[in-house]
Amino acid sequence: MILIRIALQSLWSRRITVALTVFAIALSVALLLGVEKVRTGARTSFADTISGTDLIFGARSGSVQLLLYSVFRIGNATNNVTWENYRTIAVRPEVAWAVPISLGDSHRGFRVMGTNGEYFVRYRYRGGRKLEFAQGQPFDDLFDAVIGSSVATELGYRLDDPIVVAHGLASFSRHEDLPFRVAGILKSTGTPADRTVLVSLAAVEAIHADWQSGARIPGRTTPAEILRQMDLEPKVITAAMLGVKSKLQIFNLQRAINDFPGEPLLAILPGVALHELWGIVGVAETALTGVAVMVVFTALIGMMAIIFSSLNERRREMAILRSIGARPTTVFTLLLVEAVAMTLAGIVLALALLYTGMWVARPYVDARYGLYLPIEMLKTDDWRMLAFILCAGALISALPAWRAFRLSLVDGMSVRM
Repeated sequence: MILIRIALQSLWSRRITVALTVFAIALSVALLLGVEKVRTGARTSFADTISGTDLIFGARSGSVQLLLYSVFRIGNATNNVTWENYRTIAVRPEVAWAVPISLGDSHRGFRVMGTNGEYFVRYRYRGGRKLEFAQGQPFDDLFDAVIGSSVATELGYRLDDPIVVAHGLASFSRHEDLPFRVAGILKSTGTPADRTVLVSLAAVEAIHADWQSGARIPGRTTPAEILRQMDLEPKVITAAMLGVKSKLQIFNLQRAINDFPGEPLLAILPGVALHELWGIVGVAETALTGVAVMVVFTALIGMMAIIFSSLNERRREMAILRSIGARPTTVFTLLLVEAVAMTLAGIVLALALLYTGMWVARPYVDARYGLYLPIEMLKTDDWRMLAFILCAGALISALPAWRAFRLSLVDGMSVRM
C-alpha cells in the first residue's frame, strides 16, 4: 500500500503530463472498442437488411448475384421470370405470400423498382421492423411513386412533385410523356429501400407500352387515360420474395423452385446469401480493427517514451529512495505501478467516453445511416482485450523500469557537468 501511495503521489506531482498520457490512452482504447461496436452493429444491420422473407427466387445465376440485384439493387439479372411461372410458384400450397419485383429503369442514378402493395406490408428489416412513411401513402393511382428517404433528401423531392423515369440504367431515353407523382416518402431505414423509387407493376407495363426491344416505337404514343383502361398485367418480372406457411417447408420449396421444369430458376435463403456476401465485403472490418489496434499500441509506446524522458529528471528521486533503504526491485516495481495506474485510468476513461458517445450518437446514426448500435455490457472478448491492453501497458513500461533498476545510488547522486 505504501508503494501504491508513493506511485500516486509521484503521478500527481506530474499531473499535467500524466493527464495527457491517460487521455491519449483513453482515446485510443475508446477508438478500439468503438470500432468493435460499429463492426458488430454493421454486421447485424447488414444481416438484417431483409428479414422475415424465407426465399428469394429469380432466373438461375449465382446466389450472391441474385441477392445483389433483388435486395441491394446492384447489377442486373441474367434473365427474367415469366409472369405465368411466377404465378405457378406463388399459388403453391407451401407459399403464404409472394411479392414480385421488376427492375430495369432508373431515375437520376436511383433504381426504379416495380412491385405491388404487398411490398410495404411484407418487407421487413432489422429483425422485423416494417417500412414506415414519413409523408404520404403507398401508390394508389397508376402513375403514383413512393420514394426512399435518400432519394427525397438528395434530389429535394416533396409530395406531389413530378418524377420522370429513364429507360434502363445509363440511358438518355426518358419516359417524359408519362411522368409519375410522388405519393409517399419512406422513413430512413438504412437499407437499399432508401435509394429506391417504387412504382406499381402495372405502371412499369404502362410506360413501356409504346416501347419495343428497348426503343420507342416511332409515331406511337398512348395517352395516360387509355393506359388506365388497358390490361396491364406484366409479362415478366425480375425476381420475387416468398414467405412460407411453415419453416419446415422452406427447403422443400427451394428444391422445387430450383428444379422447376418451366424455366431455369434459382431460389436462395436471404440469410445464407447475406452471410456469403459479408464474407466478401467484410474484409474491411479486419483492416479497421487492425488500424485501431495500431492506435492503441502507438499510445502505449508514447507512454513508454514519456516514462523514459522523465527518468533523467527523476534520477535524484530514485537515489533518495535508495538512500532511505528502498531496494532496486522497489524502484522497478514503482515504475510498473505507475504505468499500470495510467493504463487503468485510461481504460476507465475510455469506457466513459465510449458509452457517453454511443448514448449521444446512437439516435442520429440510427436515423441517418440505419446503423443500430446497442448499448450493452462489454462481452467476454472485450474484457479480454482490455486485460491484454493492461498487460501490454505493464510490459511496455518494463524497459524504462529496468533502466531505473540499474541506476546506482552513486550515479543518481552524482552531478553531471
